[in-house]
Amino acid sequence: MRSIWKGSIGFGLVNIPVKLFSGVQGSHLDLDMLDERDHEKIRFQRVNEKTHKEVPFDKIVKGYFLKDRYVILDKHDFEEASPEKTKMIELENFVDMKEINPVYYETSYYTEPEKQGRKAYALLLKALEKSGKAGIARFVLRNTENLCVIHPMQGVIVVTKIRFEQEIRNLSEIEKVEDITITKKEMDVGLALIKQYTSKFDLSAFKDDYSDELLKIIKAKAKGKRATVKKMKPQKASGDDLYEQLMQSLGAKKGA
Repeated sequence: MRSIWKGSIGFGLVNIPVKLFSGVQGSHLDLDMLDERDHEKIRFQRVNEKTHKEVPFDKIVKGYFLKDRYVILDKHDFEEASPEKTKMIELENFVDMKEINPVYYETSYYTEPEKQGRKAYALLLKALEKSGKAGIARFVLRNTENLCVIHPMQGVIVVTKIRFEQEIRNLSEIEKVEDITITKKEMDVGLALIKQYTSKFDLSAFKDDYSDELLKIIKAKAKGKRATVKKMKPQKASGDDLYEQLMQSLGAKKGA
């Protein structure tokens, strides 16, 4: 793998030189948009909305619509707002991972210590493993300040970007179900259904079936054939009563 960032993790007064590698990769197929008539690629143009003419790249500026007009920003404005460029992932405090709501998580990066920082890296890794804690830190990647969680995984320190609080939309606009009454027997069966489906989390049991099936279709069409794809048939409850639907769900699982 090719590293995407080089810098240090700041652990108190200890600097741990590390390389950062992308910890994720896409599982979706890379499809191109084509003209149906001759299968040539579609090229997108930057067009003036008013004149409908293409705009040269060097004539494009960025602006923010404020009240009734656009405020144009130049290179200097972006430089002024950008965080100070630093190659330090500065640990600010430590928390329990379970305290972080999953809605905050973005993407993960693997770290690898530079030769001169291997012992300090090992110390931080083992301290995180033993304490069960994760570090909260900030770092600059591609001129943008990022908030992240530093946590251990299978002998490697992982840096997982998380969203800032202001990036999470307020739930006040979502209609809630606080006025709905659930009976005791409905709750008992609901809990029993959860218990029946509960198992140890195993990520390998979940596959990107859509991409696999789509690739089968592509390969078959390339040979002039039509792939046979198994369609999932959702089970339907026989009635509208919630309690009866829950009971049928329990029975269906037992009979599987």
